[in-house]
Amino acid sequence: MLKQRIITAVLMLAVLLPALFHDRIEAFAGLSLLLLAAAGWEWARLNGKHGGSAIAIGAALGGALMLAWWLGALDQTWRSLWLVTGAFWVLLSAVALARGMSGWSSWPVALRLPVGLFLLGCAWLAMVQARQIGLSFLLSVFLLVWMADVAAYFGGKRFGKHKLAPSVSPGKSWEGAISGLVGVLLLAAIWVWADHAGWGDQGSLYTRLWTTGPWLATIAVLFLTTMSVVGDLIESLVKRSAGVKDSSQLLPGHGGVLDRVDALLPVLPLAMMLVTV
Repeated sequence: MLKQRIITAVLMLAVLLPALFHDRIEAFAGLSLLLLAAAGWEWARLNGKHGGSAIAIGAALGGALMLAWWLGALDQTWRSLWLVTGAFWVLLSAVALARGMSGWSSWPVALRLPVGLFLLGCAWLAMVQARQIGLSFLLSVFLLVWMADVAAYFGGKRFGKHKLAPSVSPGKSWEGAISGLVGVLLLAAIWVWADHAGWGDQGSLYTRLWTTGPWLATIAVLFLTTMSVVGDLIESLVKRSAGVKDSSQLLPGHGGVLDRVDALLPVLPLAMMLVTV
């Protein structure tokens, strides 16, 4: 299993890194579009669609994003969209987690399916526009999510005693979540210090937030970190409701695309909201 995970990770990095670091946006936009279309297919399957219908839904999402790209969506400012999407994520998270699996299952597929596809589309647009802002900015958003996850894992393993959401994700603990928050705050502090010391390009999420003042920046980082945990919990809730362990097996050893990007889905538009509004 470990060998399979490593091989898949190496292959993913071999494809992702050249696109991520390329001077032109097209490579990264195209690759991320394919990944989000695959996530659309997984989302359809998690909501009861199978076979050709799930593939058609994923393809339709990819086609809609491609059309938006062709119509110039990447060149537009989407401040209102980030505000609406950010508010919707907060509301959805509060309601869905409070209602639990039974509450989620009671919502009609005709509502769940398009809402999820809309949020996936917003995440793609936010991701590509974040890359347009700058590589440092996008990487700082990615690393916020990764640090929250890694620090929560080790903190939970070492100190975890109190379950965070036992019916949704039994492995998560309050101690792990707090460790994730501390880890991200340390990452943000080091990144801001490095930028001001001349080691960075001043373009990271953390340095941009710092310009609003230390207290507001700290609150914003804690908020984004919390929402990364929420994104993970929401996907766990959906998977448990659907009776599956992984969103798919597209990435051997890692599950599906949704399993890899779940925490990023709320964080990307919220990060764009914080720096553009």
